[in-house]
Amino acid sequence: MVNVVIIGGTLAVLAGLGRVVYMVATGAAIKAREQVEAVGEIPVLPDNPGEPVRGPDSGLYLGTTFAPSWQNKITVGGLSDRSAANITEFTDGIEIARQGADDIWIPRGCVTVVRTESGFGGKVMGDGGVLVVRWVLPGGTEVDSGIRADDKAVYSGWVADFAATESDQ
Repeated sequence: MVNVVIIGGTLAVLAGLGRVVYMVATGAAIKAREQVEAVGEIPVLPDNPGEPVRGPDSGLYLGTTFAPSWQNKITVGGLSDRSAANITEFTDGIEIARQGADDIWIPRGCVTVVRTESGFGGKVMGDGGVLVVRWVLPGGTEVDSGIRADDKAVYSGWVADFAATESDQ
């Protein structure tokens, strides 16, 4: 009788773990399918992005989320793939060159604001620990892309440069 209880309990635990693994695996796929329409086309790096203005500044790319939620990561197109990266401002936009993942191109006209935040993508970094670029995808969806720079002193230049751009528009 004791063996039956032990075997039954073990099978119940294994079945529960299997269900959790299945839910995680299918949940990510379902989330990606649901996001495809909202995300639409992702801009690609042009052959000539213009002249370099700032950077490259090294850091960790934290992902892209639907604005204004700093936790609702976009899983489509690899935009949630965290990786070491360099962020560079060009006259025509911003490039986030990621190691081991596709680069991200943010056309200058799509940038709405550059700011610092204390957290991003479900991670809390402390006051002003993350540089966040809010921009609009070609389909009209507003998103935030975050990078934690190796040198936080570069943030003020990014924020000031794009604040000036906003007032010019």
